[in-house]
Amino acid sequence: MRKLAIPAAAVASNGDMALVRRALAREADAFRLIIKTHNQRLYRIARGVVRNDAEAEDIVQEAYVRAFSNLGAFRGDASLSTWLSRIVINEALGRLRKGKRTVVMADNPEAQIIRFPLNPSDDPERTMAQRQILGLVERATDSLPDVYRTVFVARVIEGLSIEETADLLGVKPETVKTRLHRARALVRKALDDEIGPVLLDAFPFAGRRCERLTQAVMRRLGVES
Repeated sequence: MRKLAIPAAAVASNGDMALVRRALAREADAFRLIIKTHNQRLYRIARGVVRNDAEAEDIVQEAYVRAFSNLGAFRGDASLSTWLSRIVINEALGRLRKGKRTVVMADNPEAQIIRFPLNPSDDPERTMAQRQILGLVERATDSLPDVYRTVFVARVIEGLSIEETADLLGVKPETVKTRLHRARALVRKALDDEIGPVLLDAFPFAGRRCERLTQAVMRRLGVES
């Protein structure tokens, strides 16, 4: 894999480094803050790769445990978000390559994607339309071949730049552009135009599910909250 230059903006911030130092000192609040800050992005990346809600959650949990067990290796050459995202996508892609589930997950209502939240003050028709759009986004994304889906999730749903996506996947920026063009063609340009403003709300990971994963990782690390 070629070595990619990391833009200055992608280098870890002072806040990242301070948080890592606190986590290395086994501060429970630091672990919790890292998990809750990055849960949304990491879950969406994992979900985009494996197309399975429960396994995506399991992948994120495993990635956190791996990351925290090797936190001393974090040098700040990339942002903490990028570093964690690489671990997640490597775990997810590794499972795809093996062609089997590391953990067989039973059906669980809480393991389903949380739909667009209802708000009594919202227009019911607007809320329903948003839900339908998000459902369409999820199904269209799931239908993409693996090689295009990972780029589509990173660029369109998660909002990473071309350079960030290339760095995350270990490919050239030109490859990202080509795969993204093909992915958008498969999803259909009309769909992209209609749902662009709400794409960032697809595959949410918050509330009870965010808290449940946080607690699970904290228990595995043996850190008291």
